[in-house]
Amino acid sequence: AAVAERRSVLRWGLRLAALAGLVLVVYLGVTFVQVLSASRSDDRSRSDAIVVLGAAQYDGRPSPVLRQRLDHALALYRAGVAPRIVLTGAKQPGDRFTEAFAGYRYLAEHGVPKSDLTIVDDGNSTWDSMTAADRVLSKTGADRITLVSDSYHSRRLQGIASELGMSAGVSPTGSSPTIGELLRETGLVAVGQVIGYGRLLRLAN
Repeated sequence: AAVAERRSVLRWGLRLAALAGLVLVVYLGVTFVQVLSASRSDDRSRSDAIVVLGAAQYDGRPSPVLRQRLDHALALYRAGVAPRIVLTGAKQPGDRFTEAFAGYRYLAEHGVPKSDLTIVDDGNSTWDSMTAADRVLSKTGADRITLVSDSYHSRRLQGIASELGMSAGVSPTGSSPTIGELLRETGLVAVGQVIGYGRLLRLAN
């Protein structure tokens, strides 16, 4: 009887494990579709400011990835989407310049008045940068912002904005994401949606 009972418990345990695995696979599949769908969405509604998420810079010169984001923000600015551009991103150890300053200088050189540019250079993560930008913009009375980053980041940006209570749309660069980028982002979004993006950042650190 004891052996039969143990076998019954084992069978139920295996069934529950299989069910949990199935739920996880379905959840990840749905999240992947959400990440992919968000990467193809481009919200160019009018806003109070365009916020450019930082990327690598080389001694004050934007990397190709950052330059693509800056060019996209410049196009939005010229199209009248928002009257101000906020540059985010700190610097890595050994750097002379921050990502935000590299973006600021690049856009100023491309004709954007310096009065329409704001540097927010505290924060080495997307969460920190958006938190800092929100803190600065809230003092100016900005109600809605447009976030600019790579397309595969869009779903996570939407989630972070929602968690921070920001009214935000996402207008990504035109770069097509790779499967690897989509899969990595799916993992981050899947965890972030369950435990919160702020907590995810703290666990990662």
